[in-house]
Amino acid sequence: MNLPNTLIIFLSELRKSIRFLGAAIIICTAGLYFLSPILLQNMQNHLGQKLAFFTVAEPFLAHVKFSFFVTIFALMPAILYSTWKSLGKPFSIPDKTTNLFILFTCLLFYAGTSFCFFITLPYGINFLLGFQSEQLKPVISIGRFVNFVSLFIIAFGVIFELPIIMIFCAKAGICPRQTFEKHRRFAVLAISIMAALLTPTPDVVNMLLMGVPLYLLYEVGIVVLKIMKV
Repeated sequence: MNLPNTLIIFLSELRKSIRFLGAAIIICTAGLYFLSPILLQNMQNHLGQKLAFFTVAEPFLAHVKFSFFVTIFALMPAILYSTWKSLGKPFSIPDKTTNLFILFTCLLFYAGTSFCFFITLPYGINFLLGFQSEQLKPVISIGRFVNFVSLFIIAFGVIFELPIIMIFCAKAGICPRQTFEKHRRFAVLAISIMAALLTPTPDVVNMLLMGVPLYLLYEVGIVVLKIMKV
């Protein structure tokens, strides 16, 4: 595999979709800005938080950033479609396989974001705010809140793509199934480090809420590769 040529072909194919995606992101962000107060209020109610702001422009910028993250969340199928279609040509992946990659990547992304939104994030925030007292009351900035919640949810969606990335690497000849099987110990170590870095709290329970599903997805990837005989 000629990596430079492969990269050039990938970027050339991806460039065809970048204008469309860029325009769609800008338009959707502008449209969702007017809905962002309602969406943000629902997020606050779900997580049980009251927010404040410390600069004049902070509320406006926070709503713009929140609209942008909601747009990325909503347009993720289009983003994944463009990415996989661009990868299909340089790596000679059949259209049928590419379509399956797109489907399952979308499903895993939204499964990861849902898991974070309904389980990991509420537990993590409650744990962190459990240190408040009569003398120490939390005042949470709307800007910091939007950054923390949005990035955390998107990150969970991305890391849940692990099995698809493993299957792609095996089919493309980058990393065979035997490599994944031989290096389970390193996978456990990498997943543990990732869980420690990405989870909002340092406690073991919250790390397990991220680490265990990730390792299970790693094993699922190996099982699927065996079934596919890759």
